[in-house]
Amino acid sequence: MTSINDITDGNIFKALFRLALPIMGTSFVQMAYNLTDMIWVGRIGSRAVAAVGTAGFYIWLAAAFILISRIGVEVGVAQSVGKRDINEAKLYIQHSIQLIVFMSFLYALTLITFRKSLIGFFDIGEQDVTDDAITYLVIVSFGIVFYFINPVFTAIFNGYGESRIPFAINSLGLILNIVLDPLLILGLGPFPRLEVAGAALATIIAQFCVTVIFIIKARGTKELFSDLNLFTPPDMSRIKSIVRLGFPAGLQSGMFTIFAMFIARIIAQWGPIPIAVQKVGSQIEALSWLTASGFQTAMSTLVGQNYGAGKWPRVVKSYFIGISVMSIIGLLATVLLIFILRPLFSLFIAEEESIRYGIVYLRIVGLSQIFMCIESTTAGAFNGLGKTIPPSVVGITFNALRIPAALLLSSTALGLNGVWWAISMSSVCKGTVLTVWYLSYIARHPETKDNRLSNIILENKR
Repeated sequence: MTSINDITDGNIFKALFRLALPIMGTSFVQMAYNLTDMIWVGRIGSRAVAAVGTAGFYIWLAAAFILISRIGVEVGVAQSVGKRDINEAKLYIQHSIQLIVFMSFLYALTLITFRKSLIGFFDIGEQDVTDDAITYLVIVSFGIVFYFINPVFTAIFNGYGESRIPFAINSLGLILNIVLDPLLILGLGPFPRLEVAGAALATIIAQFCVTVIFIIKARGTKELFSDLNLFTPPDMSRIKSIVRLGFPAGLQSGMFTIFAMFIARIIAQWGPIPIAVQKVGSQIEALSWLTASGFQTAMSTLVGQNYGAGKWPRVVKSYFIGISVMSIIGLLATVLLIFILRPLFSLFIAEEESIRYGIVYLRIVGLSQIFMCIESTTAGAFNGLGKTIPPSVVGITFNALRIPAALLLSSTALGLNGVWWAISMSSVCKGTVLTVWYLSYIARHPETKDNRLSNIILENKR
């Protein structure tokens, strides 16, 4: 195993950033796919944005199934690398790929079969928006296997400690998507104007190319991918191990999306513009969310490898360094969302009414950014330990409470703003409760009891 992948020794701060920066870059690349689509679809109008946003809930829901394999293989590979057991890592890789391909085909079949009912759930009331949403959903479904498998390849390399590889590969896909979007959405040059369908096609083509490049790179990475038997029947005990690690995170993601769909139904009372506003606003908010997500994955890998190597003091200190960094980032995100609003939102939608709605939305959710960053970092630390249930319990509980809170607050003088406040305050609660839970866990750990927590944090200053 090359030293570049060993993060169980040396400077923790440098190791965290060496891992986190490419992962953050990869997260921003994934966000940029959606941003690029929204920018060009937004040139058509708010109704087209609402259509893509509505169908996008089911693409978002796919993350729940992706996370089962992604978290399972990421934690499994990281802990195996920490133990210096590369054969164990290969078993996690083989079975996670088999699992994700199976789930992708099953999910695509479900979306295509029940497309009308799934979009009809939102009761948009605008036939052209509904038709465009169905079109987008069906086209993306035919290529969703690539959307499923690319995050798993990314997780494999991240768990191995080589986060730069997926960043480079996903960036190539983004460049292709940026080129294809205006050509297919607006019909530039010899290309037909496909509008919403063009956005879906551009995404599929780009994701397909990313998968091909990942396969080429995997074939050249012998240490991880040699001797994989993908066409042999899987060992169900190994599948269960992956699911055990990944299911809580997948369940949390799936429930989050389902709760968000109910929130969208509440928002739909005010028409298609607020739906479009939340879609665009959430993309802007993702600037901080994806930064936090990058640190979450880096924290998971850093904690996982050191935990696998039996280095508890580095596990503890890694967390406190990560929390310190993410607190600063959260404060900067709050300033960005509260004070630099109109230029950001007008990039996507030019209509003045939509911009006014969007400014209010971003100001309210901006207040909770530091808590969202702390929650993500703490979830990564829990995941690295193989304790994936606590983040799931906290996330599902407070995300579920958004629905009654939104109904209650929106029925007051706050109106639509009551929905935004319900979302923001739930993030505050999640960050607070999960952090207290993790601090309680490490304080009760036997190795912490044998040494004062302050000594563990201060020792090993490398």
